[in-house]
Amino acid sequence: MKTMVVTGGAGFIGSNFVRRIAGRYPDYRVIVFDLLTYAGNLDNLAGVLDNERVRFVKGDIRDSAAVREVLRGANMVVNFAAESFVDRSILDPDGFITTDVLGTFVLLQASRELGVERFLQVSTDEVYGSVEEGSSVETDGILPNSPYSASKAGGDLLARSYCITYGLPVVITRGSNTYGPYQHPEKLIPLFISNAIDDKPLPVYGDGLQVRDWLHVDDHCSAIDLVLHEGVPGEAYNVGGDSNRTNIEVTKLLLKSLNKPESLIKYVADRPGHDRRYSLNCDKLKAIGWKPAKVFEEGLRDTVEWYLHNQNWWRKAKDSDSYREFDKAWYAGRK
Repeated sequence: MKTMVVTGGAGFIGSNFVRRIAGRYPDYRVIVFDLLTYAGNLDNLAGVLDNERVRFVKGDIRDSAAVREVLRGANMVVNFAAESFVDRSILDPDGFITTDVLGTFVLLQASRELGVERFLQVSTDEVYGSVEEGSSVETDGILPNSPYSASKAGGDLLARSYCITYGLPVVITRGSNTYGPYQHPEKLIPLFISNAIDDKPLPVYGDGLQVRDWLHVDDHCSAIDLVLHEGVPGEAYNVGGDSNRTNIEVTKLLLKSLNKPESLIKYVADRPGHDRRYSLNCDKLKAIGWKPAKVFEEGLRDTVEWYLHNQNWWRKAKDSDSYREFDKAWYAGRK
């Protein structure tokens, strides 16, 4: 029986990944290690924690002693733990730097010392910066434009260095904008779905023509699974959904899915340093057997249905002090 530690496993992508691993690998034990900040939620793991092979441990990846304790005897580490919302990073970058850079260092150092056999660093397409034309490949330079993307780039570089310098078998995935069940309602798609359900305005930045490559969380998790088991140590792999859409296109699609009027769209002042376009070339990942399974329009409809039928989940998140304070501090200033 192998042991996998999934940091940030009570968050959005992490919890979906834990469900996948618990269901597909009966010979794996999974330890979920999560601090349960505002974005981490044990409700995201409802049902899966009933599995005797899945265990939850509350802890901080910046805490060296706690990390060493949870990693002792682990074969694999998958690091989802991160501060990940660009808007929050602009208001308060401190936590992003300490979690995404220092926390990654603590995990890498403990993994090296304890003989972890495989370490996967979950990263983002945002490390490449805005891409005016074409698509980013893994050998492109990184040009982050926000404190969030800079903190993730720092974690990437540390992870690679531990492979090259110390021989720790590290692989990196760089995912595009991910959507699906259990995503915190501060992010664009769940924010707009939940606002539209309540007939509240949908705040669209600038002209709404920013381009993102949308990736369903199930496809993202299948890619991470494949890279974890088949990826070459020291290498990064782009994970995109082949679904480039402007933000305003996405907004209008979900309003149509909910039979809500476009009059709910409210254009607001653009975000500082807002990247205009992301696009990923995923040929490297496809060469080892992966491709996205979800067509965006289908995945978006499924996601809208999930939020319609799980309103208690997202209303609880929106009623939290953390959400209310951020909403007041950020969106009030964009009117």
